[in-house]
Amino acid sequence: VTENRSDLEDLHHYATPREQRFRRFASLEFEGQLYMTPYDFIQAVTNDEPKRAKKWRSLSKQELNQILMETPPVWKGSSKLFRNLNEKGVISYTEYLFLLCILTKPHAGFRIAFNMFDTDGNEMVDKKEFLVLQEIFRKKNEKRERKGDEEKRAMLRLQLYGYHTSTNSVLKTEGEDLVPRSYWDTLRRSTSQALFSDLAERADDISSSLSDTTLLVHFFGKKGKAELNFEDFYRFMDNLQTEVLEIEFLSYSNGMNTISEEDFAHILLRYTNVENTSSYLENMRCRIPEEKGITFDEFRSFFQFLNNLEDFTIAMQMYNFASRSIGQDEFKRAVYVATGVKLSPHLVNTVFKIFDVDRDDQLSYKEFIGIMKDRLNRGFRGYKPIQRYTTFKSCVRKELYSR
Repeated sequence: VTENRSDLEDLHHYATPREQRFRRFASLEFEGQLYMTPYDFIQAVTNDEPKRAKKWRSLSKQELNQILMETPPVWKGSSKLFRNLNEKGVISYTEYLFLLCILTKPHAGFRIAFNMFDTDGNEMVDKKEFLVLQEIFRKKNEKRERKGDEEKRAMLRLQLYGYHTSTNSVLKTEGEDLVPRSYWDTLRRSTSQALFSDLAERADDISSSLSDTTLLVHFFGKKGKAELNFEDFYRFMDNLQTEVLEIEFLSYSNGMNTISEEDFAHILLRYTNVENTSSYLENMRCRIPEEKGITFDEFRSFFQFLNNLEDFTIAMQMYNFASRSIGQDEFKRAVYVATGVKLSPHLVNTVFKIFDVDRDDQLSYKEFIGIMKDRLNRGFRGYKPIQRYTTFKSCVRKELYSR
């Protein structure tokens, strides 16, 4: 086991924020490339810092093969897959970016994602098609690389991609200076080019030069010959979203069937740029004196709605253009029309009590949409710790459970 503190500091300047976060949470190294375990990934999307001092443990070929041998096939997937695998898995940097994309996409977008990978249109995705992802994300990152010591940047590429690359080898396309805003945009924009570029051809070279990962074996089998259909792809994406939400919910529920309205507010605000979170929490405490609790079904439905926030924003903008705020009934109707998600009256009331800062029982575009767009950047921005159990009700819940 090798301490990585000096290496972290040495290459920190050359890494993007996403790369820095991956390197901070990754715990495994094989032939110079860093990997996360499934446990590391869960920690990276639910915590600010790793729970224990991070070291990069070098895996032997035998250890890696054993991990991959124990990887279940995709048809055995569940919403506890990452928790069951725990430390017995390896996730590369590009797979980390792909998994983060999944967490913020609506179910309607799953078909779009599958079709983007299915470049030959045969309703199946094979390993070669999936590995195009590697080139697409590498290409985007190389555009963002900071100027400086080429040797240091080469070391960073080796850690993240497992091989040395040259910017000159990257496919050049017209208008490449216009960098898309997100990795999802990059994926959507670039996979359509795969049939007409050298990206697909390079996937063969990548496949032969890189080691398999847990995700590749899970999707395409131990020999890499299996193909992934849409049903299995959809189930994997849905299970991953559910698993991360379950972990967040359980971290606050203390074994109970509900979390408090205040804890729900904590979760919503934790990844936002809101400076004075205490004012939102105080606003909610005053306006919801009797705690009813938020169930997991309500919790999950709200985050499914957030993943459809782009469509809902259009409906909100129509009210905004008319200089109108919206009430709870209008909010529920707009959510259902735009996203197909039905939110319970209690959940909607709680959301209004949190974000209706001027207490006019109306929700404006500024009061809600802007804040929630920040929340969708889960894992890409720093976690803002919020003091938990600050109210008497929350303390009582914790004390009752501890008994």
